[in-house]
This record gives sequence, C-alpha cells and structure tokens, in this order.
Amino acid sequence: MIKADAIVIGGGLHGCSAALNLARRGLKPVVIEKEWVGRHASGVNAGGVRTLLRDPAEIPLSLASREIWHDIEAHIGADCGYHTVGQIAVAADDEALTSLEERAALVRDLGYEHEELIDGDEVRRLVPALAGNCPGGLVVRQDGFASPYHTTMAFKHAGETAGVKFHEGVRVEDVEQVGSDWRVKTSGGSFQAALVIHCAGTWSDWLTDMLGEPVPLSTFLPMMMVTAPVAHFVDPVVIGASSSLAKRQALSLKQGTNGTVVIGGGYPGIGDRDTLRSRIDFRQLTLSASTVEMFFPHLADVPIVRCWSGFEGRMPDDIPVIGPSSTAPGIFHAFGFCGHGFQLGPIVGQIIADLAVDGKTTLPIEPFSITRFKDWQGALTD
Repeated sequence: MIKADAIVIGGGLHGCSAALNLARRGLKPVVIEKEWVGRHASGVNAGGVRTLLRDPAEIPLSLASREIWHDIEAHIGADCGYHTVGQIAVAADDEALTSLEERAALVRDLGYEHEELIDGDEVRRLVPALAGNCPGGLVVRQDGFASPYHTTMAFKHAGETAGVKFHEGVRVEDVEQVGSDWRVKTSGGSFQAALVIHCAGTWSDWLTDMLGEPVPLSTFLPMMMVTAPVAHFVDPVVIGASSSLAKRQALSLKQGTNGTVVIGGGYPGIGDRDTLRSRIDFRQLTLSASTVEMFFPHLADVPIVRCWSGFEGRMPDDIPVIGPSSTAPGIFHAFGFCGHGFQLGPIVGQIIADLAVDGKTTLPIEPFSITRFKDWQGALTD
C-alpha cells in the first residue's frame, strides 16, 4: 500500500499539470499511467497554442492559459518549443468569410477582443504563399504552437522536481472508498489518498460509470502528418475555412523551424481503445492532403515522411469535463478535451489544484460540470 495526498489517474499533459500544481501547493501526489507519460493524445497532437475559434465557454480558460504559455520557461523551467507566431483562419470564399464575420461579432458581444477580423490584403501579407483570392480571415496574433512531447515531458520533470512520484506501466483495476480516503487498486499494487484526480482521457467513462455519473464519451483518433523539410513559406499557424469543406477547421498547418510542415485537420484514424491499437485511414488522410493542396498548391509534390494518430475522448457538446465529481467527494475530473486540450493544459492543472486544496477556483468552470449529463442514459459510441 502506497499512501499519498493525491492520486492522479492518467499521465497526459493534464494529469502532469495537475500533479505539478498540487505539489506546488504542498501536497505529495502520485501519478498512475497505464503505459507511459505522454503516450496518447498529449504526445501526438498538433501542439497548437490556440485561443482562436474557441468555444465561448473555453475562452476565459484559454486566455488565462495563454498568459502562462507566454512565460512557460519561467513556469516549468523549459521553453517547450513554444513560439508566438499567431494563428489565422483564412476564408477561401465569401461564404466562409461570412461565417468568420459572424464569429468575430459573437466574440465582441461577449466582451473579448483577442480575435481580429482582417481583409484579404492583410491575409496575403501574413500568408503570402496562400493560393487564390482570399477575401479575408480571422487572426489572433498572440497565439502560437509548441512541441507536445517536450511540453508533457517538461511538466513531468518539473513535477518530479517538486516531489511528484510517477508510476508508469501501471493499470488501474478498481477504485473504492475507504473511510474518508480513496483506495486505487492497480496492476502494480494499491494506492490510498484523500484526493483522486481523474485525467484518463478516452478511458474516463470507466470510472464515471463506477461513480454513478455516466457520460456520453466517445473515442476518436485525429490524424497528423509531417512533410520533408521545405523552404520557409509561412509563419502563423493556418486554419482553413471554406464552404466546400465539411468542417470549418478541416485544415491546420504549421511550419517548424527545421522546415518541416505539420498538418492536421481533425480527419479521424481507426482504433480500438481496449487493445490500444490504432491505424491510419488513408482515405481520410487523402482528403486532408487534398485540402492542403487547395490552400498551398506548391506543396503538392512534397513527400509525407510520417503520419500518426492518437486516442482522444470527445463529448457530444465538444467541450471537456472539468470539476468535482457530483457523487464522490474528493474526486475531481479533467477529461474529454475533444482534440483541443493541449493549450489548456497549464491552466487546467491550476484549476484542479485550486479546487482540490481551496474548494474553489476564480475561473468560470460551470459549463464543464459533469452534471450537464445527469439525464443522459446511453452507451459508449466508438
């Protein structure tokens, strides 16, 4: 039996961030990870540090997290490969621009000014390699990107320095209440603590079902690909918006300092969360590649050197669950980030630590409550 002040289930970025912040508040946490830290969504995502086009409920958290990103090295002792290059949603046609104009008006009405509507001339100044006669776009100049793997490892190492103990290759088998504590039985022995931080990603519904608060969590596997190095052609992260695309964000593209181009866009791969096996859906990947060619024709003949996917949990309203359990005192949830949780990692860790230690947070998290699914009755849909 290993006793601790808090048990964090899940060694992704949010689990590592929560553990680090708990340790900095004076607690002694342990992290339990069934494989290894950063194995799934936290290590294989696009690395976007994006406040642009956030769900309105996420905007306050995203802006607060961006402040940490802008000073990330002072926060955890590593730069995480972070670059403030801006993110821009470019409209390929007038219909797409109308959608971006409506979005800009919505954000202004909510009292935020970080999203800036720009005309076609400014789009071409920011992204001169863009094809076609783009009528305009939406930009956040203080957004950027970072390295997912290096970020997750930096949070892990900062946590270890602060006293966090990591147990990798350990699978959770049961969770039970023992007096005022929680006992977590695993393949590597039992752990006991007053607090449990639940950051299990696409596997999270196992625990919520056990706690009597089921959620409509589904699994998807966003795919990514990276090209061979090419001559520098773009600074900001580019999101494509076109009326001919089924998804507003069917393109996400950035060029690294080494010249490679990292391409995403939400096209799903194929996988089984029980066996942890995944594979690329090359038909979907072809759609992603054709979208890139539509916006940047000069990349048509550039070789793709690697492609991959990672397991992610998705909620039907496309925002995560963040906050206390509604049925189990001492358990706090942070899961279901729907493919856009990387940027939120630093602030979610602080929120969870504040809730666990102080019982409150200064940021608005009511929209992320697990109770919003209290009337849901159904089964997992993969």
